[in-house]
Amino acid sequence: MSALPALPRKYHAASIWLLYAVGLLPAVWGFWLGATGGLPGNPVKEFEHLLGLWALRFLVATLAITPLRDLFGINWIRYRRALGLLAFWYVLMHFLTYTVLDQYLNFAAIIDDIVRRPFITIGMAAFVMLIPLALTSNNWSIRRLGPRWVKLHRLVYVIAAAGVLHFAMSVKVVGLEPWTYITLVALLLLYRLLRPILRNRNRGRRTDASLPGRERSA
Repeated sequence: MSALPALPRKYHAASIWLLYAVGLLPAVWGFWLGATGGLPGNPVKEFEHLLGLWALRFLVATLAITPLRDLFGINWIRYRRALGLLAFWYVLMHFLTYTVLDQYLNFAAIIDDIVRRPFITIGMAAFVMLIPLALTSNNWSIRRLGPRWVKLHRLVYVIAAAGVLHFAMSVKVVGLEPWTYITLVALLLLYRLLRPILRNRNRGRRTDASLPGRERSA
């Protein structure tokens, strides 16, 4: 499959910064709506939910970068770090909204929630696992950690699974929206497991195609 036309290199940095700016707009807009009475029901809970949902969306987008390149020739690898960091910032804002605006820094209540309510336990675990990934999302860490960097950042699959489970358990009824994210994350995890097999099969086909006709038929 032919790849999409590549963006000229001189626009790469600008396009990444544009992604950061656009990616943070939902948080700014949600905060504005909450502050001006534009969110229905409990505005703090609605804002908290919005931030968590966008964190999950950016996690899904981060995991989708490799399949898009492998299967459709869409090479957006340069945006993967930005998408991952956007996911982290949304998770952090989601966490701060819960601890500051919802619980008013009542640490006893927060710890009780983490221990007693499984979906909060899972969400907190995902947040903790995401911190080292965010801290090492830079070229210096890649050089410093070497192969260990790749192993560390495979945690993103565990984090995505925990995130979608946290979301599904937090809603009263698991309807179409939670099931959509559950399906997307499940497919992305499945592709991650099958990718080595598919790559070996494709490599074997290319090797066979490069052999002379009589050697292939021998």
